[in-house]
Amino acid sequence: MIKEKEQNICQQDAVCVNGSTLTHQWYHNLKYLAAGIIFGIIFVKAEVISWFKIQEMFRMQSFHMYGIIGSAVLVGMISVWLIKKFNIKTIHGEPITLTPKKFNKGQIYGGLIFGFGWAVTGACPGPLFAQIGTGALAVSVTLLSAIAGTWVYGYFRDQLPH
Repeated sequence: MIKEKEQNICQQDAVCVNGSTLTHQWYHNLKYLAAGIIFGIIFVKAEVISWFKIQEMFRMQSFHMYGIIGSAVLVGMISVWLIKKFNIKTIHGEPITLTPKKFNKGQIYGGLIFGFGWAVTGACPGPLFAQIGTGALAVSVTLLSAIAGTWVYGYFRDQLPH
């Protein structure tokens, strides 16, 4: 039943919704807060949040960010391969469903807009919170803009070309 429900959700939309039926107490979410804090510290120490490093990347002056992004892509590829090969389940024993995504030209446009915004602001959605956490409060404008852009996309999504 759950798997059938997940498939219906995934077929309706390009973005799949978590089909888990498990419910937990609020404090079970603290592990995500801890993971986010650790991830933010790693971002700061690796200089991933540095506006100057991001500008160097877009000006092709430094390999630093390309190395980090390439490492992340490689880890993701290996992780997905391991999940598929060994049929790995969640920590609660639920199956992990990876549905193939269908390509459309909107992904090219979205990627270009995302890259342009990243180059102009020196921030992408992940490091935004770490940048704000380090005291770069001007990045709050970028965060609010990202939230507004997400809302606008969601509002007009059904009218956009597929």
